Amino acid sequence: MSFTAKDVAKLREQTGAGMMDCKKALTETDGDMVKAAEYLRERGVAVAAKKASRIASEGAVYSYVSDDFKTGALAEVNCESDFVAKSDEFINLCKKVAEAVAVNAPADDEALLGAKCGGETVTDLINAATAKIGEKIAYRRMARYAVSCGRVETYIHMGGKIGVMLEVSTDKDVNGNAEFAATCHDVAMHIAAFAPKYVCESEVPAAEVEHEKEILKVQAMNEGKPAAVAEKMVQGRIRKFFKEICLLDQEYLKDSSISVAQAVEAMGKSVGAKVEIKRFERFVMGEGLEKKVDNLAEEVAKIQSGK
Repeated sequence: MSFTAKDVAKLREQTGAGMMDCKKALTETDGDMVKAAEYLRERGVAVAAKKASRIASEGAVYSYVSDDFKTGALAEVNCESDFVAKSDEFINLCKKVAEAVAVNAPADDEALLGAKCGGETVTDLINAATAKIGEKIAYRRMARYAVSCGRVETYIHMGGKIGVMLEVSTDKDVNGNAEFAATCHDVAMHIAAFAPKYVCESEVPAAEVEHEKEILKVQAMNEGKPAAVAEKMVQGRIRKFFKEICLLDQEYLKDSSISVAQAVEAMGKSVGAKVEIKRFERFVMGEGLEKKVDNLAEEVAKIQSGK
């Protein structure tokens, strides 16, 4: 079976692979477009394997929310350079992975990688992107929320540097209410900015509270306060601790004169619904990942040696 330049261009458009790779694939498969696409996919797997030892410490966090706002997902995908992380190709991949999380509700990472998205598995999408972009690309983590009555809200900050997903429950459907939607969005934005660790005080582990109290007591004692006075100071200062780490206790981003809890309560009364913040996820891209460190001397030596 022969093929033409138009066939090469069509295969390139379908797969995103390079022109020469497409020509070779059609040559190897006697011009069969389907087999050529499979050939390129197999080659993509090989390319991905060759890049497996590289460090993928850049990337992005992106989200997906269903049209009814009942299901949402966050996904972090990593690459090697900030340049690639900002490219449309990579961003589209991140969005597809987030959609696969939301639609397939995978039980774990392995299930996600085998899940389908637009007829291809997530692994296929990542391998194809690796072959096309030329960098190691790796899925890192996901989160998925689903509500029966309420809203899943997401917020992506600085082109995927921070991703937030918020679950809000209500006693009736108010997703069509503009004030409700706006407040949910503002709270998600608040989480991105102020990085709370918990929704409310009851979620803070007792051991963490006691540890903080011990530190505060030592601080008070070092200020020369008697033990009894220091104990009372701890009780006051622990309130500040909760305001720092608990979302509902924090000063609201849009109005520092009230707390997030007060803002949500006021909005609930305004829209005529019982509104409750249930949980949230906050992904910071690359948090905890090993970073690539370039060694100029080594690079110069490699160039001089011809390697």
